[in-house]
Amino acid sequence: MDELLSFVEAEFVETGVWLDNLNPRNGARINRVAEANEALLDRAVHSAKEATSKWGRASVSQRSEFLLAIAEGIESRFDEFARAESLDTGKPIHQARSLDIPRAISNLKFFATLIQTETLESCVTTTNDAPRALNYTVRKPHGVVGVICPWNLPLLLLTWKIAPALATGNTVIIKPSEHTPTSATLLAKVVAEIDASAGIVNVLHGKGPMSVGEMIAAHPGIDAVTFTGSSATGSKIMEVASKSVKPLSFELGGKNAAIVFSDADIEAAVKGVVRSVFSNSGQICLCTERVYVQHDIFDSFVSRLTEAVLALSFDDSSEKSLTLGPLISRDQRDKVMSYFDLAIKEGATAIIGGAVPHFGDERDDGFYVQPTVFTGVPKHSRFVREEIFGPVCQIEKFTTEEEVIAASNDTSFGLAASIWTNDISVAHRVAPQLSVGMVWINDWFRRDLRAPFGGTKLSGIGREGGHHSLDFYAPPSNVCLSIAGGV
Repeated sequence: MDELLSFVEAEFVETGVWLDNLNPRNGARINRVAEANEALLDRAVHSAKEATSKWGRASVSQRSEFLLAIAEGIESRFDEFARAESLDTGKPIHQARSLDIPRAISNLKFFATLIQTETLESCVTTTNDAPRALNYTVRKPHGVVGVICPWNLPLLLLTWKIAPALATGNTVIIKPSEHTPTSATLLAKVVAEIDASAGIVNVLHGKGPMSVGEMIAAHPGIDAVTFTGSSATGSKIMEVASKSVKPLSFELGGKNAAIVFSDADIEAAVKGVVRSVFSNSGQICLCTERVYVQHDIFDSFVSRLTEAVLALSFDDSSEKSLTLGPLISRDQRDKVMSYFDLAIKEGATAIIGGAVPHFGDERDDGFYVQPTVFTGVPKHSRFVREEIFGPVCQIEKFTTEEEVIAASNDTSFGLAASIWTNDISVAHRVAPQLSVGMVWINDWFRRDLRAPFGGTKLSGIGREGGHHSLDFYAPPSNVCLSIAGGV
């Protein structure tokens, strides 16, 4: 697709203003994107509002069938979606084929099934001086939900939001990242091929600040906003949305810690830490940026970690091992490199990496960074305090549980952590003391779609996953019915 258009009222439209979508591998233009404006947003909101009355009253079966039809449409275009995701993000095609697209399909199927099987609370109230009452729970969708998506896992996180939103009777206005617009446009094509009412799904392209992203957050006709992305952007959305007191669901940044105790399976821990630091070139909110290793295995762990990082490759032709892609943009690469410069200036040591690689081919015009491990970074450094979002971590030693718990919690973020130990008592003693929303023990990135997902502090507001998602998109309300004829 040479031109990507917005999707409003079941039609593909453009405004005459275009943005270039660049290939992170070589800096070349993939396609151009029609940037939405305020008038087009107003049109989308009006259409979505009109659609809510019918869609909100649709049966559970109808909504479930709609989600399954979208999933089937993605499956029928599987290779096209995988190529689009790989081109836009620069990630290896095998990652798009094995993770991004299958998980997007699973998200839709999961919520299509969940709403078919969900049961809601009810209870009978009795008092001494009044008739009995039946209290039961119903869900009420917000109406029009603004869905603002990130660039690291574009289709996966888009479907993670629209599936429960649509399942519970909302209509959606999707704003994909300007860096990764193609899979959202393909999704709109899938929706256009389904016999669905106009306005249920809308896709508006554009940037965030001072563009359609900010307009969505501020628009009085949008009833709720869900966002995944940086904490700084989340703060701005909260500020803009506060005028209409919109319900918000935020999954924001992380400065995640991995804790390796001396009794851990060191080979498994090294493998797990490498995966948690360098998957998607570090561009996953759950990636590890701080590694704490108990002092008596520190040297051995660093040696083995260095060997494992040296074995990483930028050659994405292999499907058997973790391979590195570029960062999403030149700005992101320059941001990551600025943290490297800062760490060196403050006396840290780069155990491995720390530079932009040279390939001698078109990739030299892309946005690559070497996989990098630092040690000796001062605790007060911005390198330690801020999310970097690249293929890098710092590694430091610790002695006691109390020490490493304090170090892990010494951050403004609170998304995730991983613990590596063979002592189940240590694992269950330490995990509850970490101020994060998710803790993995001897694992990383394993997800059950029913489990709560989300962070604390600067890492977000609310929880997603299973009924937690349903609770945001259609909050439970109580109905109380007096039962006549006795007390």
